[in-house]
Order: sequence, then C-alpha cells, then structure tokens
Amino acid sequence: MHQKLALPKRARDLTFEDRGTLISQLDWCGDLSDASLNRLAARCDALDFRRRRFIYRAGDPADSLFAIVRGRIKLCRREQNSDREAVIDILSAGSLFGESALYSAGLRENCAIAYEQSLLLKIPVTAFQESMAEDRLLHNYTFRLIGQRLENAERRLADFALNAIPQRLERMLTEFSERYGVVEDRGVLIDIPLPHREIASIVGSTRESITVRLNAMRREGTIDFVNRKILVKRPAAVS
Repeated sequence: MHQKLALPKRARDLTFEDRGTLISQLDWCGDLSDASLNRLAARCDALDFRRRRFIYRAGDPADSLFAIVRGRIKLCRREQNSDREAVIDILSAGSLFGESALYSAGLRENCAIAYEQSLLLKIPVTAFQESMAEDRLLHNYTFRLIGQRLENAERRLADFALNAIPQRLERMLTEFSERYGVVEDRGVLIDIPLPHREIASIVGSTRESITVRLNAMRREGTIDFVNRKILVKRPAAVS
C-alpha cells in the first residue's frame, strides 16, 4: 500500500515510485490493478504549470489525458483573434480532464488553463486506453465521467435558453457553494477566487452586468465579499 506523498515537490524531481503513489491516491485510481498502476506511472509525465499558463489550446493534438494532483484547471472555449472566452468548468485536485483524446478526431476544440499553480500528470491516451481495456472499474469510471460532463453541458445549454442572467448567476453560486464551499459561521464561503470577469464567462454575461448584480445581492444581504472570494450568507436564498 502506498504511503501519502509529501508535497510540494517539483514535477521534475518525482520518481517512478512517486508518480505511482500520486496516481494511487486519485479517487478514480484507488482500485487499479498493479499492472495498470505501473503502466500509467511509467508512461505519464509530471508537469508544473504556473497560474494562467496553457496546458493545451484549441487545435493542439488530443493525444493525452491529464490528472490534477495539485491546483485547479479552467476549461474554456476561446473566440479566435480575441480574448473572449466561455468558461466550461473549473476543476479541482483529483479531477481527470482531456478525455476528448479518447473520442475526438485528433485535435483539441477547447483550452485548458492553470487557474492557479498546478501539478499535473500527463497520461498518453494509448496508455490510458490499455488500462481501460484491462480494468473494468476504470472503463466504467471513464464512461460515467464523459456522460456526466455531457449532461452538465446540456443542462447549461438549457439554462442559457430558459433563464435570465440573475437566475443563471444564482444557480452558479449554488453549484459552486456545493463544490467548493467551506462552512463558516456567517454562511458558506466559496473557497476559490472568482473575479467578475470569470463569473461573466461562466454564466454568459458581461463583467459590468455581473458586478451590478453581485453588488445588489450584497446589499440584499444574500452574499458578501471576503478576500476576492464570495460568501453565500443564505444558501437557501440562491437555490
């Protein structure tokens, strides 16, 4: 049984044994066979990314999947020849992304950007496919992951079509309270920095409109701002 690896440690300093330990600690790898674990550890690369660095861009080869060991990653789609983007999701440590390598035509359609300082494991798609073929649990997990992300995309599409910006913002705050929330005396703190521009990209609005709405919610007593983070003071009021 692997002991928990002490971090931080630079990616380039991680040994084969270190990578195996990190993989075994991921939620979706806890029951992997030794053969699959060793294959992934031997063939993956550990990589450090500073905040705002691209892991991949649209048009890059879709030849690998990535596991987040430390940090958070933003998935988004960017408009060509501009800085406009639509945020698809912000993923935390333990998450797997880049799964389009399993089914795409060979090129990325979205971008992945380090939302904060991050340590990733880059797994070649062939190594992942081989492990899926011999490990039923990994096979099932991967298909559930793809299905869940498809459902999330469909739900967001319906949200955009049926709800106005205030309702979309409230739903986003509810979701992020559940995913990133830390319970405090005054409510639930969304423990991730959320600049107004990022929120606007998530809910499909402008930074100015989001700023106006958040300030209104603050005056209403629904939320507060704490060190660039949002405290949801009455979660039931934004559900």
